Amino acid sequence: MTKKKTNSGKKPQSKQSYKRNTKDFTSGGILALPRKPGTTGDTEFDQKVHDLVKQWDCGDSNSLIEELIITSLVMGKDGINDADLKLYNRALKENRASSRVFGPYSAKRKVSMFGSARTRPDEPEFKTALEFGRKMAEAGFMGITGAGPGIMGAAQSGSGRDNSFGLGINLPFEAGANETIVDDHKLINYNYFFTRKLAFVKESDATAAFPGGFGTMDEIFEVLTLMQTGKASIFPITLIDAPGGTYWKTWVQFVREHLFRLGLISEEDFNLFLVTDDVDEAVEEITGFYKNFHSYRYVGKECVLRLQNPVDERMLIIIDHEFRDLLEEGEFEACSELKAEKDEPALKDLYRLKFHNKKGKSGRLRALIDKINEF
Repeated sequence: MTKKKTNSGKKPQSKQSYKRNTKDFTSGGILALPRKPGTTGDTEFDQKVHDLVKQWDCGDSNSLIEELIITSLVMGKDGINDADLKLYNRALKENRASSRVFGPYSAKRKVSMFGSARTRPDEPEFKTALEFGRKMAEAGFMGITGAGPGIMGAAQSGSGRDNSFGLGINLPFEAGANETIVDDHKLINYNYFFTRKLAFVKESDATAAFPGGFGTMDEIFEVLTLMQTGKASIFPITLIDAPGGTYWKTWVQFVREHLFRLGLISEEDFNLFLVTDDVDEAVEEITGFYKNFHSYRYVGKECVLRLQNPVDERMLIIIDHEFRDLLEEGEFEACSELKAEKDEPALKDLYRLKFHNKKGKSGRLRALIDKINEF
């Protein structure tokens, strides 16, 4: 059998080295996409691609790799300009780098931490971020920051080098990676903000933000938008001031007096985040979210919550009474692993609660998760 070779002459890693625990940050939306490859419009070329991928052997991923190649081929015939092709190519390479770095740590919970690169070590916000990073590490969470100085450097130092990731961005006017993560294999440097932001959302189980500038605002509104619209799974968002600080208190005042008052968001959306100046409260907000709740996934019309503890009759009665407004139809039901969840074997032993929920009620879904964590 002929050995596969890369351009470097080295045999590529086996496909098993790439297969990590499945994580779909869209709660099943990506996993539900069809696996059948498209077509170049030329059946002879389609067969050549099929045979090439079969020979290369990507296992269960063969059909998806075929589609990636076919998409590239038809783009080549679309007359797309070189600038766009370079952008798409580099974005794909950056996403590959993310997957390779995060893959071995997919079973570990992680918290993304945002804040200004300009915050000085003598400022209270710096010390608060340092304490938060340390306490989250003690709680078993790995830390993800933008790899810069200031708040990012403080939070990264609190998490520790072995327990954190740095997602750097190539900018002409900001300092390089902070001393905690510099030269570490878990430091990834991105050219594009959009690939970097995808990694922040895709790999996180929680987000914490400290006072910052446009970048911090961008990250927080991005993750809130994704959750509110159902494009990303709900996880805890904590907005942390230094003790007595007013940065986030002022922010939420703006959100309430302008966005909410004008009917641009709903009261339920305030369930999606917590504003606090108490590090211990912020840590509890995140760790408590996973006390009983584990994750959820949409299977057809059903929302399936995966839990650590059994679903008993008492829980069903209370949830049905308090959250009937979440039901599109039917009832809340206890169940075991569904057939569509077989592609997440690591979760097969978790308990399940399924229901057909109304769309557009992410804040109420968060409230339901909070209630479940009381059991």
